Amino acid sequence: MNRLVAAVTVTLIAGLFHMGCGDKGMKDAEARLDPEHEQQIRAWQAERRAGLTADDGWLSVVGLSWLSPGENRVGSDPLSDVELPPGKAPAYVGSMFLENGSVRFLPARDAGILIDGKPAGETLLRSDVDDDTTVMTFGSLTFFVIKRADRVGVRVKDSQSEAIRSFKELEYFPVHPQFRVEAKFEPYDPPKIIPIANVIGITEEQSSPGAFVFQIDGTTHRIDPILEVGGSELFVIFADQTNGKETYGAGRYIYTAMPEDGKVILDFNEAYNPPCVFTAYATCPLPPPQNRLPIRVEAGEKNYEGSVALAN
Repeated sequence: MNRLVAAVTVTLIAGLFHMGCGDKGMKDAEARLDPEHEQQIRAWQAERRAGLTADDGWLSVVGLSWLSPGENRVGSDPLSDVELPPGKAPAYVGSMFLENGSVRFLPARDAGILIDGKPAGETLLRSDVDDDTTVMTFGSLTFFVIKRADRVGVRVKDSQSEAIRSFKELEYFPVHPQFRVEAKFEPYDPPKIIPIANVIGITEEQSSPGAFVFQIDGTTHRIDPILEVGGSELFVIFADQTNGKETYGAGRYIYTAMPEDGKVILDFNEAYNPPCVFTAYATCPLPPPQNRLPIRVEAGEKNYEGSVALAN
């Protein structure tokens, strides 16, 4: 029996060296078992789940209405310009007036709408591009103004949405150290302006401070992150050859820290699905052509079993 165990052990060790060509194979095997990296990714996954299922997470989004100039009636009446979920609000709770790009809310008498926990009066609403968005509440509902280029809309959330109640767990590829890469940061001077299209057909110009240049399996790739207004991290919108198969067809996202000493860690194990996977009422940006990788990135979040994209 001891001879058999010894023989198996020798065979396994030899196999590791053969698979990885000696020392490199042993190092790769050790990298695959890096407990610190795996723990970091598990913590990120737990935070990701908590954010999605929070009362105001993406699973809570139940409506998006685009405003027309002038009066827009708000309520659960199906003919409302801004429709609230039936059974969750009165037929009419007030009107929003879109005037020269600004939105003024005039509540109906005794409508019960709150702003900052107090009964709402006539209010000039701050949008999601402002520092302090005005959020209106009624029961489990919240709604607020969003701006996308020259379009102005109202997004509605429900902390008791069906999507939260029927949440299916997220699925991920195994943690792969080879998809955690050190990228060289090549700055653009001046920053590069990139047109970013979104799923509702709007294209907005975004600023990229520089490119990430990195290698995966010996092949060099280059992608452009963008710096969102007021952001302290860089945002990567990318596509790869798993899209439409194991992962969402329109690509995935990653945030990274700002570069230090001309380098940044780009960890595709933290790649995640756009909000459009979880709600039909998102305005997800799409990957620009230069961010479409010609490889399979088998890391990060897979497509969601309850995806509205799969349902449609």
